[in-house]
Amino acid sequence: MYIQDQIVTNVPVFEVSETLKDVIKFFEETTFSHVAVTENGIYLGLLSENDLACFEPEKKIEDFRYEVEGFFVTKETAWLDVLEMFSRNESNILPVLDENQVILGYYRLEDIVSVFIDTPFFREPGAILVVSTGIKDYSFSEIAQIVESNNARLLGAFITDSENDVVQITLKIGTQSLNEVTQTFRRYNYTIVFGNSDDQFMEDLKQRSDYLEKYLNV
Repeated sequence: MYIQDQIVTNVPVFEVSETLKDVIKFFEETTFSHVAVTENGIYLGLLSENDLACFEPEKKIEDFRYEVEGFFVTKETAWLDVLEMFSRNESNILPVLDENQVILGYYRLEDIVSVFIDTPFFREPGAILVVSTGIKDYSFSEIAQIVESNNARLLGAFITDSENDVVQITLKIGTQSLNEVTQTFRRYNYTIVFGNSDDQFMEDLKQRSDYLEKYLNV
């Protein structure tokens, strides 16, 4: 999935030699969780909005060097890894660096999620099925064969959980009837964790989208 055109350049970057006055103003006027700091134009790290109460306007960013967080992505970072970086760091903005550690811009969480939701995995009609099995017992080629042997299309699949040598795999299947597919998965010793119709899936997605919107507007 191509996401490089989602890089925004209208969010500021601060030099470590600047005072915290403008950083404080930035956090007070936006909903961003972080903002990038550079030293002589080279990426140093991110200041977090969570530390806003500790910032003193007359002090320099340099005085809070120990507070910066060092996560970032590059233009080559895959979109799933970008989403993981957002989640792992509880951030709604990510700096994008080039090979020289210069900031090209930022990814915003809402933009990347919008791209993800616009994929066929979400847009195509079908059903959601979640199966689980031993981590050494599954293969995506077998999963595709099980789905397609029941005259259904596999629109997408990814691992959504892995714990105690058991993996959980979420599938989007191009069919309105999961009965034959689920029965075949059971014959192949997969456990059916969850299965629902497209209507229910869309309702679940709407609820998650509403939650995301609330999060982004906090």
